[in-house]
Amino acid sequence: MIIYHGSTEVIEKPVYGKGNTHNDYGLGFYCTENMELAKEWACQKNLDGYANTYSLDLTNLSVLDLSKEPINILHWISILMQNRTFSPKTPLGEQNLDFLVKNFPINYKEYDIILGYRANDSYFSFASDFLENIIPVQNLASSMKLGSLGMQVVLKSEKAFEQLQFVKSEIANKETYFPKYRERDSVARTNYLEGLRKIKPAEATYLLDIIRNPEIIDGLHL
Repeated sequence: MIIYHGSTEVIEKPVYGKGNTHNDYGLGFYCTENMELAKEWACQKNLDGYANTYSLDLTNLSVLDLSKEPINILHWISILMQNRTFSPKTPLGEQNLDFLVKNFPINYKEYDIILGYRANDSYFSFASDFLENIIPVQNLASSMKLGSLGMQVVLKSEKAFEQLQFVKSEIANKETYFPKYRERDSVARTNYLEGLRKIKPAEATYLLDIIRNPEIIDGLHL
């Protein structure tokens, strides 16, 4: 598997156990299978950066793909909110988060590799709105699946780091890739708002509806 990591530095040897514990899926090395996307991430602070290329040997590595059934968007939010810095705005939001963590658990820390959606600030705000019953689950699910932020490949275990080999690095110019990064985020917000306008109230299912009747999950396409 060929993967890319966007950074302001050339990283020939990623260090296991180093990084931000408050990323989407906790501590890990965050990559993508799309070099252009990696270059955008490298320049997200309007600085020049690098797309570091690696070859990952998946032999005997356990992989958790959060985009495939039976896992759904509620499992993703449960993991996201346990790792990102988040404070519910209301007591109801706090109760909703507790419900998700208890009813949609995944032992994601036991896997070597996680494949999952990326939550920048926009997408994190969408997830927060869902927890507060501001948006329905259908809109959140379609925003993530049809969004343009791409899937992340996250190395979680020491074993995964050992099977990662540096190939090369390419310069990412901020004049080219910072505007692309901003545009991608803008498109995500626009699609999100358009999706809200299109959904019919009678077809909308909010988190509070799921808490009151968990069985309705079986009839939803998430």
